[in-house]
Amino acid sequence: MIGRKCVVALWVLIAVSAPALAATEAQYLAVFMEGKKIGHAVHTRAEAGGEVTTSDDVSITISRLGFPVTIQMMETSVETTAGRPLRFESTQQLAAMANMKVAGIIKDGVVVDVTSTSMGAEQKSTMPWPAGAVMAEGLRLLSLKKGLTTGTEYTVDIFSPGVMQALNAKVTIGETKAVDLLGRVVKLTEVTTILSMPGAGQMTSASYVDAELRALKSTMPIAGMQVEMVDCPKEFALGSNDVLDLIDKMFVKSPEPIENVGSALSITYTLNPGKGANFTIPSTDNQTAKRLSDGKISLVIKPVTVSSGGTFPYKGSDPRLLEAVKPTRFLQSDDKRIVELARKAVGDTKDAVEAVRRIESFVARYIDNKSMSVGYASAVEVVESRQGDCSEFAVLTAALCRAVGIPAQVVVGIAYVEDFAGLQGFGGHAWAQAYVGADEKGENGKWIGLDAAFRSGGRGGYDAGHIALAVGNGDPGDFFNMATALGQFKIEKIQVQKAM
Repeated sequence: MIGRKCVVALWVLIAVSAPALAATEAQYLAVFMEGKKIGHAVHTRAEAGGEVTTSDDVSITISRLGFPVTIQMMETSVETTAGRPLRFESTQQLAAMANMKVAGIIKDGVVVDVTSTSMGAEQKSTMPWPAGAVMAEGLRLLSLKKGLTTGTEYTVDIFSPGVMQALNAKVTIGETKAVDLLGRVVKLTEVTTILSMPGAGQMTSASYVDAELRALKSTMPIAGMQVEMVDCPKEFALGSNDVLDLIDKMFVKSPEPIENVGSALSITYTLNPGKGANFTIPSTDNQTAKRLSDGKISLVIKPVTVSSGGTFPYKGSDPRLLEAVKPTRFLQSDDKRIVELARKAVGDTKDAVEAVRRIESFVARYIDNKSMSVGYASAVEVVESRQGDCSEFAVLTAALCRAVGIPAQVVVGIAYVEDFAGLQGFGGHAWAQAYVGADEKGENGKWIGLDAAFRSGGRGGYDAGHIALAVGNGDPGDFFNMATALGQFKIEKIQVQKAM
């Protein structure tokens, strides 16, 4: 999960700092995190037959508890010379797992025909094109039009195939200053971009561009860490990388130990945001976030307990719940392999609560290789490999629930651990939640947490030690809020309520 989140943020950074390159020219950049070189990015642009093809190829290698994880992603957009979007493609190689490919054709700037392919499973769908959104060439042309006059401001919606969403960007042209490019100091103009995703806070990046609007250096804070991309010779960009272990970087300190966290009825956390912090803590059936008068956040985690009740499949009309039973590119719940496993896991029960508990236990046993070497896999890939960490447990759990018609989502956030590689506190984590207990109309149900990874490790599963930072379909865009939130707050106080 950690590696995947970093790559998503890097894709966003590349999208908003796309260099203004001449036809067929390629630009090589070294990618640094916390001062260590972890990979490279290659940006190319070619013009032919009235079309402009722009590609970004990123490869990064990080370490998790000594396990190196290499993640590669390539994103290509095709537009007219006037910047009108025509089609796009995104290919993702996530560590040991197979390629995941998403391609889209934009029809009349209104509808997108999307094809997703993973492990031989192909899904076709349609989605509305975000009105007014641009891709690489459209952004390049707009940047050229606006120029580099200090104080210039403008906004634009940027569609990224990597996250399959349009991000709103507020761009501000700053001062010209001397910038160090790996020992080569040049005068460049600072361009600040504030990215916003609905319900996911903001992320600020700074790019340093030359007179031709070539971005020669870009920086962005991700989960409290600094990421940089620096223009450099091809040989250095593609050369060897340093070793950076991110496990300890993803931990949030606990002000005190929490004894037997699984037995807590509820836990109230007081979060203290950093100066200028801008992030969102979602409220769900299991947690409630409230901003206090002093700017701090009171977060109450009270796990929903439902012992039985509710039928499946879901037959209600709630649009959000109907969306949560559909197959997606990471939750391929209509794939025959997923359907067969779901039926095996559920057995003959007709009770929705019992069904999701059986699925949770089944996934806890099914993934028998708890490997940290997996970047981020789809449900079908997990079925085939039977390996992964918390995120693989989460996507498989959610996919199996959806396969039998139970609304389910993937949740990402942090969870309390007493000892993980010598660390104590709240570490980056993923789990699932399912909607159960509804009546015949599909109403009056509740979302309950499911944590097959913790259950597999001997912990009871979901509990009040879980803090959700984002909820969704397990798609890359869901990680945006986690990237913006981590590093922006401290847990100042913990109040535990236990059974009498």
